[in-house]
Amino acid sequence: MKNYSAEHIRNIVLAGHSGAGKTSVAEAMLYMTKATDRFGKVNEGNTVCDFDPEEIKRKASILTAVAPIEYKDTKINLIDTPGLFDFEGGVSEGMRAAETALIVVSGKDGVCVGTEKAYKSATKLGLTKMFYINGLCDESARFYDTFDALKERFGTGVCPLVVPYVADGKADIYINLLENKAYEFSTGEAKETAMPDLGDRLEEMRAALNESVAEASEELMEKFFEGEEFTEEEVISGLRQGVKDGSIYPVFSGDALSIYGIGQLLKGIVWLAPSPADKGSEKATDANGNEVEVKVDENGAAACVVFKTVADPFVGKLSYFKVIRGKIAVDTPLVNMRTGAAERIGKVMIIKGKKQEEAKYIGAGDIGCVAKLQATVTGDTLCNPSDKVILKGVNYPAPSFSMAIAPVNKGEEDKVAQGLTRLAEEDPSISFYSNTETKQMILSGLGEQHLDVVVSKLKSKFGTGVTLDTPKVAYRETIRKKVQVQGRHKKQSGGHGQFGDVWIEFEPCDCEGLEFAERVVGGSVPKGFFPAVEKGLRESILKGPLAGYPMVGLKATLYDGSYHPVDSSEMSFKMAASIAYKNGMPMANPTLLEPIGTLRATVPDANMGDVMGEVNKRRGRVLGMNPGEDGMQVVEAEVPMAEMHDFTTFIRQTTQGRGTFTFEFTRYEDAPAMVAQKVIEESKVEQ
Repeated sequence: MKNYSAEHIRNIVLAGHSGAGKTSVAEAMLYMTKATDRFGKVNEGNTVCDFDPEEIKRKASILTAVAPIEYKDTKINLIDTPGLFDFEGGVSEGMRAAETALIVVSGKDGVCVGTEKAYKSATKLGLTKMFYINGLCDESARFYDTFDALKERFGTGVCPLVVPYVADGKADIYINLLENKAYEFSTGEAKETAMPDLGDRLEEMRAALNESVAEASEELMEKFFEGEEFTEEEVISGLRQGVKDGSIYPVFSGDALSIYGIGQLLKGIVWLAPSPADKGSEKATDANGNEVEVKVDENGAAACVVFKTVADPFVGKLSYFKVIRGKIAVDTPLVNMRTGAAERIGKVMIIKGKKQEEAKYIGAGDIGCVAKLQATVTGDTLCNPSDKVILKGVNYPAPSFSMAIAPVNKGEEDKVAQGLTRLAEEDPSISFYSNTETKQMILSGLGEQHLDVVVSKLKSKFGTGVTLDTPKVAYRETIRKKVQVQGRHKKQSGGHGQFGDVWIEFEPCDCEGLEFAERVVGGSVPKGFFPAVEKGLRESILKGPLAGYPMVGLKATLYDGSYHPVDSSEMSFKMAASIAYKNGMPMANPTLLEPIGTLRATVPDANMGDVMGEVNKRRGRVLGMNPGEDGMQVVEAEVPMAEMHDFTTFIRQTTQGRGTFTFEFTRYEDAPAMVAQKVIEESKVEQ
């Protein structure tokens, strides 16, 4: 594939609800432009963009894929993203590399949550938005209902350009409102045909087009309100201006599986979608943290952002990047702005699905990939050392669903950790850590399906079978009463014996762990043994008297004791302190503490009552409610962490995926008697 200047490049991210047909739309464009010689089907597992074994197995996109096509002297980089919410990180990657979001909507299912989320993400990042209403060959598809729903949800900027003529449940004819021409697709190739009679519908669509165009300027708005007709030139210039400034969202229609309307869509992308050059520049920061503009200029000092990483144990690491300025070629001098280290570029490649094609260079505005950048991860900026800038990275959703992960075969913990490290490079919405307290490795992601894919990849890519289990909760123990106890350790076994004797006062305090003090008088315990007493206590508090959880909020004061001039030693006093702890804790009214977290759930107004009810069910306390953006409400609450394991599943089901939440540890507080009893009994069984 030849190199194109930024003016002749279009970077298009395909986004929308799962099942709307994004991958099929990409496949239809690839086939129509002869970028592929066969039309792949998702159900048959042979599409260009769904090439990962997990995608083929699940018949759904779970990774971002890039596939370039050439059409009318323009290179169009198609970026296919997942629609399943568990793989939302892929949408973040695709949006970062694009100037335009093509939001695919099912003509059968209409406007869904994924449609709304794609629109919000594109708006937040300042991307141009286009809609393609897909699947209109299905008799149950309803284009006009779907169009009306788009207009109701997203406003008068929703502008029809290609609309279907439906007869006998079939949509074989499509009308281009700008050209005022009709095209028939029933024979395979699009052929111009006589304008069918749509009745009032055609006038409605033209009125909707004019209404959108009127938004482009004050002059056009004034003319619209005065009831004057727009000229063809005014419609075209108003449409172009509106799409460019983000006030107009053109709507195309067709059926990707039948390749209906795809030619009209391609023409619309070339004609209306902004090129990287049209966007002009990106905001970045310089090496001193000052905001700067990085101009899209092929002749400038090289600067690119890595928006996706593929980790493969056999091929190695592939870094997908978008060039903002300059050119990336073999031996282009680059520095990683996060690590400060130089990165050597071997060959640069254009990527199409899983296929790689070597390129002379990747220029400003274009997308490419490079292998084996060991220190570079997703979100990093690579730039020429002579002009250092830091470009915006990729904003991934935070992991919200955690499970304990363990190898099927003992001794493979390191192998699992290495595999997870590689997979987390590929998908930063995965995180994992080892909880030394519960002795579990904790894997976090965006949902059950997300973790299921991680488990499957660990097996297929790294040869390690693992199991998932509910994570243990890190409880604590403390005391509520002051006690004074003796700890006496005496052992005679011939020769030197062992003798240590201490009196310790235990009482509650506000410290995180143990606060040690002494008020020994008269030398009953020599000062040299004080550290041994403290050490014995610090080792002892790692296990509480109730369920073996660490003790917190404990003050221990050494106030008396005795020693033997020959038999006393550091070990003797350490043992004596441990005996005092064991004797004293059961008498000091020990109690179990459970971790409490702060929940901030952002949900639609209609679901607020459901969420508050669920918080109460999970033994939580609602602290308040605040209005959020776009008619959402923020519910703030405190909830025991033991009750929050599957909250991700609840909130997604309740809000149909619209809701989000954050949950952070706040403090420990007394566990209710029934909860404490259950935890204590479980710990006895484990021991």
